[in-house]
Amino acid sequence: MTQIQDITSPMTRVERRATLALASIYALRMLGLFMILPVLSLFAEGLTGSTPFLTGLALSIYGLTQAILQIPFGLWSDRYGRKRVIIAGLLLFALGSVVAALSTTIYGVLAGRALQGAGAVAAAVMALVADLTQEVHRTKAMAVIGASIALAFAVAVTIGPVIAGWAGISGLFWSTALLAVAGIAVVRYVVPDPPHSRLHRDAEVVPAQFHEVLTHADLLRLNFGIFSLHAILTALFVVTPLLLRDAGIASAYHGWVYLPLLLSSLALAVPLVIIGEKKRRLKPVFLGTIALLTAAQLALYALHGDLYGLLMGLWLFFAAFNLLEATLPSLISKTAPAGYRGTAMGVYSTSQFVGAFVGGALGGWLLGHADTGAVFVANAMIALLWWWVALMMTPPRYVTNLLIPMDGIPASRHGEFADALIGLDGVSEVCLQSDERVVYLKIDTQRIDLPTLQRFVAAWSQA
Repeated sequence: MTQIQDITSPMTRVERRATLALASIYALRMLGLFMILPVLSLFAEGLTGSTPFLTGLALSIYGLTQAILQIPFGLWSDRYGRKRVIIAGLLLFALGSVVAALSTTIYGVLAGRALQGAGAVAAAVMALVADLTQEVHRTKAMAVIGASIALAFAVAVTIGPVIAGWAGISGLFWSTALLAVAGIAVVRYVVPDPPHSRLHRDAEVVPAQFHEVLTHADLLRLNFGIFSLHAILTALFVVTPLLLRDAGIASAYHGWVYLPLLLSSLALAVPLVIIGEKKRRLKPVFLGTIALLTAAQLALYALHGDLYGLLMGLWLFFAAFNLLEATLPSLISKTAPAGYRGTAMGVYSTSQFVGAFVGGALGGWLLGHADTGAVFVANAMIALLWWWVALMMTPPRYVTNLLIPMDGIPASRHGEFADALIGLDGVSEVCLQSDERVVYLKIDTQRIDLPTLQRFVAAWSQA
């Protein structure tokens, strides 16, 4: 008899182990990338050939190679094996870290950062998560990984300046190489081997779906949003370390400035996330937060010459950033058609890394050809354009994804079964994949009665 997976059940021991191990791999890699953000602008001044533009480019060039290779890495993991591809990507990241650590010129650091980004294992990690978890637990697993990235960011901007103050920029890059090696050890010895690998449309890119995803107006608006957010983030870190130094704060202590700002900003971000999701007010909260992001950049433009004004602007920025970083993936998941979430998230991630690349290059160019204030003005203009684009977004559906296996239903009746599902209260969308013997649903958890759905599927499997 076909069983729908019980969404109230806890993860199995193997699922918990796999999720935590893969989250640690993701976090170790992102930690290595993020630790450079708060210090490179300061230490690049001592590198041969350094200019503001090249410094900004070195900060962000990882985003270009990541954007180019992350989808291919995911597809290669289908062909050559998840773990093999992830280990190859982490080796590339380690190699890039060594190249940067040994460099005394800005061009060597550029090459090293590009190699770091070329180890684009994100999609392969997500595919392995899907192999090792039941679909109903996959959202929980993705949430754990998302939380690990947020934690990695907070830790990175805190300890990056400390390590750089003690061991210099070279020592910081050596530490990122060690993090990559630690990630390889976790893949090899901690992550379970999947019993089998297969395509997961909710977690992986399907090339045949690109046209639908790339022509979906609301998905394009959300992709522009994550592009804008990370462009603003990277441009901000081109100039903020310099401003803190000029305000009299030694570079080794910059992390202790960022950490309390990040943590205290959660006091605003977390309640707004709850209001948006639980009270079903996502679009107003979303638009209001983009407006806050714009206001933060304008405050930084007007007040960056004063330490307390700079800190206030950064607090506003981190509050908006934390909320938007948490909300955007949820909106992508809600907006993508049933069975298209993996491809939608792949394009979304590519947009994020392109944004990081553009932001660093733009921030460095503006700093070299104008001044610090010009960077904040450009950021404010990007945020304002994003607000206008988001204003036209269709209010999101408050739905979640559910997969139902059809092993007990004859192939000849799959279409009939899918038609019957769409008539159930709380089921808003159905995507039938007969070749995979599964059906993807979009369901409203406040309307659907899961025991009734369980009985419905059981009756079909017995028919």
